[in-house]
Amino acid sequence: MTSTTTVPAVALRGGTSIPQLGFGVFKVPDGEAAQVVSLALDAGYRSIDTAAAYGNEAGVGAGIAASGLPRDEVFVTSKLWIDMMAREAVRPAFEQSLERLGLDRLDLYLIHWPVPGAGRFVEAWEELVALREAGLVREVGVSNFTAEHLDALVAATGVTPAVNQVELHPAFSQRALRAHHRELGIATEAWSPLGQGTVLGDPVLSAIADAHGVTPAQVVLRWHLQAGTVAIPKSVTPERIAANLDVLGFELSAEQVAAIDGLDQVDGRIGPDPEEFAG
Repeated sequence: MTSTTTVPAVALRGGTSIPQLGFGVFKVPDGEAAQVVSLALDAGYRSIDTAAAYGNEAGVGAGIAASGLPRDEVFVTSKLWIDMMAREAVRPAFEQSLERLGLDRLDLYLIHWPVPGAGRFVEAWEELVALREAGLVREVGVSNFTAEHLDALVAATGVTPAVNQVELHPAFSQRALRAHHRELGIATEAWSPLGQGTVLGDPVLSAIADAHGVTPAQVVLRWHLQAGTVAIPKSVTPERIAANLDVLGFELSAEQVAAIDGLDQVDGRIGPDPEEFAG
């Protein structure tokens, strides 16, 4: 089993760091979340990513509490949903997430989607920054923001997000956006890091997996690590939960990384387009 001490971390703005491999709970029912989170923490994960919209914060919090781990050893992320982006709604939404999780603070809080047509993400961001300044959350960031959304946010507020969590996998590698993140000092976090399984049957990944004696999923997660990306794979299967963390014992060659990079597709997006998504 992978030791938590060897899982690399990515430094965030302001001195906080986030484990580079975390555990996602998207579509995990609240009634199952406590058990699944407990399995993940037992396997060695120390970062749990949830959201108000997932409807499972209570279960996630129960799993964290049942682990018996010190609070400082578990990095907890949640997200502000799009119906709570008005200035006066942000603090209550945040406090409701804390209550459901059974926590007195978060490690990372994100705006879940920009919804640019609503014109709310700047005021929502200002309120997230206020939460950080009040000591209620260690760091704040965004999710599903494009380069244009990020630039607008920074121009309006002068405050750069610590993280942008976006869809990112070999078929949709977001190279231009990742380069923009590097210019701004924003950490890239990948949701659906395995492309919801759609890329795992590719012969390129199978050949690399065979060469290392690992699975295609482990190859993809190793690709994320070597790119400096934070990844939050999700599984409810104990064997896969453990396997997704066990990616530290091999290294991809430059040629193998290039081959995986070559799987990028113009139409590789699986989830919604941030320019269009409005809930």
